[in-house]
Amino acid sequence: MACVRTSFRRLRPLAMSVAAVTAVAVTAVAGQPSAAAEAAGLPKGHDVSSHQKRVDWGKARSRGAAFVYVKATESTSYRNPYFDGQYRGARDHGILRGAYHFALPNRSSGAAQAAFFVRNGGDWKADGRTLPPALDIEYNPYDRKHRCYGLGKARMVGWIRAFSDEVARRTGRPPVIYTTAHWWSACTGNSRALSANPLWIARPGASNAGSLPGGWSYWTFWQYGNKGRLPGDQNLFNGSLAQLRKFTRGG
Repeated sequence: MACVRTSFRRLRPLAMSVAAVTAVAVTAVAGQPSAAAEAAGLPKGHDVSSHQKRVDWGKARSRGAAFVYVKATESTSYRNPYFDGQYRGARDHGILRGAYHFALPNRSSGAAQAAFFVRNGGDWKADGRTLPPALDIEYNPYDRKHRCYGLGKARMVGWIRAFSDEVARRTGRPPVIYTTAHWWSACTGNSRALSANPLWIARPGASNAGSLPGGWSYWTFWQYGNKGRLPGDQNLFNGSLAQLRKFTRGG
């Protein structure tokens, strides 16, 4: 999700149930991810932003989309102009949907960005159709000399925790964290402080989800491809469709 302003980009209640399928899932995804999704029965999904504009949700559903994450905001100054149509369109076609925020930790506090995100679409309701809010935290696309946004490791962990706490306070759900193992090591020192949050691991082009960031023993979502049958980036959920629906309800 690293295209600027377009395609940016643990689960304790389900720990036992998801753990039961993890061994199967990780083994299955040793081959091509799309084939693994079929073989393991893992729900397929995708993530979109303004880059995808007006998505053909009926076509996405017919191609197997069970869920989608839609970019809502970035920092405290940007809202995806296509968000409302994308978010509503996914729901209208029976696709479970959630919103994500692209973090710019050098612009404002974690709490301020969380508040902006929730006010502009990053909410959650226990309606069985809405995924938890998600935080996209990755290398700085605007300044390659300050890839960790000029924050030290402890400050970065504090920023993410502040964002997570504010989202949880406002919505009742801690956010899913989208990141890479490489970024998490470089910018947080492989901190274990956020391991209670569900993990969305980004490893596009890989044949398996690979090593996980500090503290996490399994992934909840895996972004495995930048291109595929679904609009935007390609993702899998690490469990059954029934578990995914339970996840949307907060179970």
